[in-house]
Amino acid sequence: MAKAAAEILYEGKASNVVILKVQGLTLIADYFVIASVSNQRHGRALADRVLEGLSGVRQPDHVEGYEGGLWILMDYGDLIVHVFREQERAFYGLERLWGDAPREEIG
Repeated sequence: MAKAAAEILYEGKASNVVILKVQGLTLIADYFVIASVSNQRHGRALADRVLEGLSGVRQPDHVEGYEGGLWILMDYGDLIVHVFREQERAFYGLERLWGDAPREEIG
């Protein structure tokens, strides 16, 4: 499911799409998918694509930040998808926080 979400984001022109395997490092999820967008509209459009693309597999337990569009978080339990505007991604630095996690870059 992480790979599918990452590919949806990449096909939707997100930049710097990565999958972090955080299993064993945290209890909140097994995988993070992180992607950057240039503006809020693009972020909401990509969130919609992920929600639609994964709807046949699973519905998210929770979605946060959709209205603001600066950091959209889609929580699928074992997978958390983060769609950041570039500035917010740099500020929060999830890749730095989870630097020990195995990483796969998409694209």
